[in-house]
Amino acid sequence: MIKKISLVLVSTFLMFSNLNAAEAAPQVALVETQALKTQEVNDLQEFIGTVNFDKKSKIASESSGVVKKINFEVGQKVKKDDVLVQIDSDILDAQIKASQAAVNMYEVQLKNTKKNYDRYASLIGKNSISQKVFDDAKVEYDVANENLISSKARLNELSIQKSKKVIKAPYSGVIVEKNINLNEWLDQGSLVATIVNTEDLEIVFNLPISFIGGLKSGDVYDINISDEIIKAKLYAAIPSGDKLTRTFPVRFKADAGDKFIFDGASAKINFAKETKNNALVINRDAVIKRFNMDVVFAVVNDKAVMIPVKVTTYFGLNAAITGEGLVDGMQLVTKGNERVFPDMGVKVLNNNTENK
Repeated sequence: MIKKISLVLVSTFLMFSNLNAAEAAPQVALVETQALKTQEVNDLQEFIGTVNFDKKSKIASESSGVVKKINFEVGQKVKKDDVLVQIDSDILDAQIKASQAAVNMYEVQLKNTKKNYDRYASLIGKNSISQKVFDDAKVEYDVANENLISSKARLNELSIQKSKKVIKAPYSGVIVEKNINLNEWLDQGSLVATIVNTEDLEIVFNLPISFIGGLKSGDVYDINISDEIIKAKLYAAIPSGDKLTRTFPVRFKADAGDKFIFDGASAKINFAKETKNNALVINRDAVIKRFNMDVVFAVVNDKAVMIPVKVTTYFGLNAAITGEGLVDGMQLVTKGNERVFPDMGVKVLNNNTENK
């Protein structure tokens, strides 16, 4: 029994010793690298533009009456066809009820007069009734039919009026202005609210003509709005520009999705200059975000060294970068860098002799 207990204690001690040894052993990240190379590239020039909401509408009442319900506040997001305002419709509801009763009555009347008309139509062919009796039956049938058509038209008219007592959102967006209060009287055409579609954006940049020549309608560009990168499509370059600055408005459209963006917000875009300069170039996968800045990890003596960088331009799969300590031929991590931290040990999996 004592021997068994001793064996258990020894096994437990060895297990904890192995765990402590594993914890004490330095972590090594498996990575792939690429050599930093000097290459001729076009530097980027940054331009500042303005964001406008593509849709902005003032919502007005199509009917008059007292405001009974308001289902929105300024700043609230609404969806298309959401009910924003309910106008009092008590009198209209009573008229609709009476009109529906009239339709029901004329339907019964038409049914009865049709029976008489059909019966007299068969009898007149046999000369069993006078022409006047048949004619009177036909008149009654025609009148009943016209009364039903008229009553249905009236009911439809009242139903349309009732629909205008409910004011709905014309599209999904955000309410930016409220112009009514509860129990207030609205005239036809009274302004109720202002809504903007915050998803559909128009971004305008004023660019020199030397940059416009290289742009193509329909191409997609990265635009920085409030530190968020949004894909925007170029749709128009306006030929009428500012004669003093020699710039021309270029318009982009973008879908902001769920991002909250202000009307009139500043936007940034980068375009390549015509002149070329020597720059240090690496696969764009080497550049990642850490501590709210762009960084790369260099491999020095089998350890990761974090270097803050600035991207001067992107082209294809590559990025031209600048940063203190960067030199031609330096090995930078291009795969596995999301798991790497400063001073962490790394093991390079790929053969980089061709990049040196």
